[in-house]
Amino acid sequence: MSDISLVGESQCRVSSVLGRNTRELGKQHLFDGSAETCWNSDQGVPQWVALRWSSPVQVTTIIAQFQGGFCGAANTVVEVPQAEGSNEWHTAHSWPLEDVGTPQTLHLPEPLTTTSLRLTFPSSTDFFGRIIMYKLDVLGKKL
Repeated sequence: MSDISLVGESQCRVSSVLGRNTRELGKQHLFDGSAETCWNSDQGVPQWVALRWSSPVQVTTIIAQFQGGFCGAANTVVEVPQAEGSNEWHTAHSWPLEDVGTPQTLHLPEPLTTTSLRLTFPSSTDFFGRIIMYKLDVLGKKL
């Protein structure tokens, strides 16, 4: 069975939205398929995007597209909860993002079984720490 997009069945939270303008710059734009809309964080670091599923999933690939100049930097990490239901996160993989506007793909060396996943951007290529992300997709399998 091939991998499928898991984002449609997830709940998403983000660290911030520029000017609290969730209508035009909110998290929903990460998944709408439009090249014209985006999630735009407020300034400051760290920034993050978290996904939660109602039952475990097996993640194999993460795809993200940013605006050049407003990208998560080379120290971006993929995190999972320390334990089920925990608010403590630990790094599962690093993702050395490039400052480009084209889609970037992280193929995980081993599938990651989890009910929550967080991309954390400890720094940004933007001087003020803003992130502008046009697309986020998580591929894998439902368990």
